[in-house]
Amino acid sequence: MSKSICFIDGLEGILKYREIDINKLVGLPYDAVSYLLIQGELPNEEELADFSARLRGEREIEKGVIDIIRMCNLNIDSMEALRTIVSYMSQFDPDLEDESLEGNTKKAIRLISGIPTIVAAYHRISNGKDPISPDPALSHGANFLYMLRGSQPTELEAEVMEKDFILSAEHELNASTFSSRITASTCSDLYSAIVSGLCTLKGPLHGGARLKVMDMLEEVSSPENAEEFVLKKIENKEKIMGFGHRVYKTYDPRGILFKELAKQLAETNGDMIWYETAEELEKTVLRELVEKKGKPIYPNVDFYSGVIYKYLEIPPHLATSIFAIGRVSGWIAHCFDQYSKKRIIRPRAFMLDEL
Repeated sequence: MSKSICFIDGLEGILKYREIDINKLVGLPYDAVSYLLIQGELPNEEELADFSARLRGEREIEKGVIDIIRMCNLNIDSMEALRTIVSYMSQFDPDLEDESLEGNTKKAIRLISGIPTIVAAYHRISNGKDPISPDPALSHGANFLYMLRGSQPTELEAEVMEKDFILSAEHELNASTFSSRITASTCSDLYSAIVSGLCTLKGPLHGGARLKVMDMLEEVSSPENAEEFVLKKIENKEKIMGFGHRVYKTYDPRGILFKELAKQLAETNGDMIWYETAEELEKTVLRELVEKKGKPIYPNVDFYSGVIYKYLEIPPHLATSIFAIGRVSGWIAHCFDQYSKKRIIRPRAFMLDEL
């Protein structure tokens, strides 16, 4: 793993996984990008076929896990259930105590494959429906939508979901990745590290922001209301969800890609309302904050991804969990890197003043 897992240039709007630009990676299968993050190199045809077969072979989850889902409070955000169920899964992993690279790889594959099944099963059970068994013939994105709905998605929907997972897969030392690395640095098991990431991702200032974008779109409801909404937020000094980033001082490259995907879905569905509402919100924010005040507040990864979820008819309470489906490969890559260092992360208290 000599290559840097992730590179970000916040001034130029550049994002790379393992030194490969995100604009190139977004056209690959999620399995290939997952392999790249964890192994450090893109797979050849044979390696990809083997890795995909292993992932697809671990999509089914234990009946006991389904029973635990049925015991959850089904009126809560899905992240509450997901973190509990992933922790429960660890008790039945035959390789839980095997901290070798192969043992951790087996756990990694079960996590990458099992988390989409958990999220889909939770959604269906919470709506009084039986879970749908995964289809090993479908891609990562298509299979998730199939398990969620009980019917196969269109080709475009499957492509958009696959790209969503890729664009969500990795983003350097964000809060949830750092949380996972800290847990891994203690030589705790991979499940514990991933649960740490899930707990951190849940926060509204991190992964939970996507849910807030979806709520905002509902509140604004039409392009005609967008300008007034933004102006009131600015006047009251309130945050406009989906805008601004601690790293990017220009347009988030993932946001550009998500915007194009949102437009494709809108045009294909013959329903432009959510896309046009988002565009009007963006235009007003850029005019009022970027052009007039010179503030580098551009759409981030959550803004147009929230629009995509509206077109895919994904309920807001699933938004953060779906983010986790993509991000788990990045967390695992960082955990593997941290395990190789065999050194605990121990910041000093005086560093808090710098955060």
